[in-house]
Amino acid sequence: MSKFLCICLSATIQKTVNFKNVQLEKVNRSLNYILDASGKAVNSARVLNQIEAGCVSVVCPLGKENSAEFLKLAEKDNLNVFAVETIGRVRECITLLDVENGTTTELVVGEPVTADSYQENEEKLISVVESLIKDVDGVLFAGSRPGIWSDGFIPCIAFMAEKNGKIFMADYCGEDLLHTMKITIPSIIKINEEEFCSTFDYSEEISEENLQSAIIKKSQQLKNIIVVTRGKKSTFAADNGIFYDFPTEKIIPVNTTACGDSFSAGFLYEYVNSHDMSEALARGTWCAARNAELMRAGSIES
Repeated sequence: MSKFLCICLSATIQKTVNFKNVQLEKVNRSLNYILDASGKAVNSARVLNQIEAGCVSVVCPLGKENSAEFLKLAEKDNLNVFAVETIGRVRECITLLDVENGTTTELVVGEPVTADSYQENEEKLISVVESLIKDVDGVLFAGSRPGIWSDGFIPCIAFMAEKNGKIFMADYCGEDLLHTMKITIPSIIKINEEEFCSTFDYSEEISEENLQSAIIKKSQQLKNIIVVTRGKKSTFAADNGIFYDFPTEKIIPVNTTACGDSFSAGFLYEYVNSHDMSEALARGTWCAARNAELMRAGSIES
């Protein structure tokens, strides 16, 4: 069995609420709701665990005020969580599903940033990752970096993965990705089209042909894999400059939250096991589609 490590700095308690119809400035009464441990890398970990039970561990900081609730939800999904406790609370997100209109609206409730030092917590996180990384085959770092963590934290993790000979997937963008690339090049960069263009200074109005060329050129330059998801449109990818254009599945979506996280899980699992780009793209696409068909975000099982 291949083993995976998912690292999440933005753990979340996710409430997904079903409505027949969501109307602004009116009282909206829900049909039902579910609660989940969430955050991009946590969502990916849940999918990895559903693909192969026991193949993944999760490392994340958790605010002590409601960390017990997060851990109870993670335990429900049999997620193996290594938590570092911090001050404050785990943030909460609310997803509103409109059944009649088939829409998904996500409300992220950010926790206030404190003036406290998180250096000791950061050192603990690095120590936990260091103790686990030697026994895994693939490492996924996904999601945003809250400002309480230093801008050297993610590059440190990426370099640790390289030093230990692990496949490292970077599912983040912007300055954090650019900072990482100054230290080490991720084995796999997986981002969406908007994130690719903003990170690498391409116009958002770029044509499909020019986007393909940009992905090929960047992959050749970095000598790695770049995967660019594009919503309903086909996924563009390149492996050392070899280009792939993989179609998405046509489905009737229920909840599109965490489709990208589910794709990352499927792609990383298959690539680590087979090193086959086409099979990895197929597995990632299948996981994203199954996730979209379900109410629960970050899941391929009902």
